[in-house]
Amino acid sequence: MSFKDFPLPVSAIVIDLDGTLLHTAPELAESANRMLRDMGRPAVSQDLLMSYIGNGIHWLVKRALTGDMHAEPDAALFDRALPIFEKHYTELLLESKPFDGVLPGLEALKAAGYRLGCITNKVARYTEPLLKGVGLADYFEIVLAGDTLPEKKPHPLPLQHSAEFFGVPIEHLLLVGDSLSDAQAARAAGCPIICVPYGYNHGEPVETLNVDAVIPDLTAVLPLITRR
Repeated sequence: MSFKDFPLPVSAIVIDLDGTLLHTAPELAESANRMLRDMGRPAVSQDLLMSYIGNGIHWLVKRALTGDMHAEPDAALFDRALPIFEKHYTELLLESKPFDGVLPGLEALKAAGYRLGCITNKVARYTEPLLKGVGLADYFEIVLAGDTLPEKKPHPLPLQHSAEFFGVPIEHLLLVGDSLSDAQAARAAGCPIICVPYGYNHGEPVETLNVDAVIPDLTAVLPLITRR
């Protein structure tokens, strides 16, 4: 199902975190390279590490270790690497900054009366301090991290859960994201999706995804929707 008639009828909006709200790639990439350095392994370019972002920290660590999007590293190697990554990422976490347009975009959506949530594949132990630390936590009535529910994006469960939380039909819940996993989750759930082009879609342009619109930044959401 694709929602191409604008303005889209929307009652509530859920927004992705990494690559949509916050530019977290520099800190994630630096943490991965510090991990590799500590393990005596060669550094990887930030561009390549950025292409590894989007499916949670476990996959980022696996990809940094293997140089492959889908390969599984030796289990003992992964178990040694993960806490090293986590130590560095905890130190760098709050250096991430909102993308241009995020704060005015959230303000405009809130002022227009839309209820807002955040859905991310980042685990809660990083999600909650990060949203608080950068001053975004108060915009969201619900925050679903990668380990809040039994499934995460691209599974539709976080979107279905959000629609139930807000008490709205799933087709009136809008997802704003930046990646294939966002698009797949929205289509599986049956809700509309708008994407921003500046995020972390594994190096692929979001225009190739099955989405309802691509917008330059969060301030461009409001003209495309109408309250339900």
